[in-house]
Amino acid sequence: MNKKFYFNRTFFHFDSFEEPVNRDTDSNLLFRFLKNLARNVRATGWYFLAGIALSALFQRYVPADTVAGLFGGNEAFGVLMAATIGVPLYACGGGTIPLLQAWLMDGMSLGSAAAFMITGPATKITNLGAVKIVLGMKRFVLYLLFVMVFSLVTGMAVNFVL
Repeated sequence: MNKKFYFNRTFFHFDSFEEPVNRDTDSNLLFRFLKNLARNVRATGWYFLAGIALSALFQRYVPADTVAGLFGGNEAFGVLMAATIGVPLYACGGGTIPLLQAWLMDGMSLGSAAAFMITGPATKITNLGAVKIVLGMKRFVLYLLFVMVFSLVTGMAVNFVL
């Protein structure tokens, strides 16, 4: 099997990584915590607020029957659409919750929500960049394909069970 898929090459490519630099040098633990908290809020807070704003705009201006038609029901098309929309969005689990809450209230199926929640965080640009650097282009494409198939199967299973 190794010869067939990897042609006697290593699976991971770790030739361009550097040692991490520790920025937490303050001896006061409370001050260090507050600096890290501020750094994390600066890095992710805008995305969370953007998710809330998108949710509000979507809930206000997009008719519920459009959402129900696109993502609703127990159809494979709705699950596939939700999984596909999750790929290009820079979505983290916390940032998509308000958006999904509005979509679910408007008629999105639970399977479509599950598919979106799988593809969104799994295909954030930072994750995709790391996967491409570490695994190479061929395995990167396989990763995307696996995420899409897994989210589609999971969404269909959730729709079937619920």
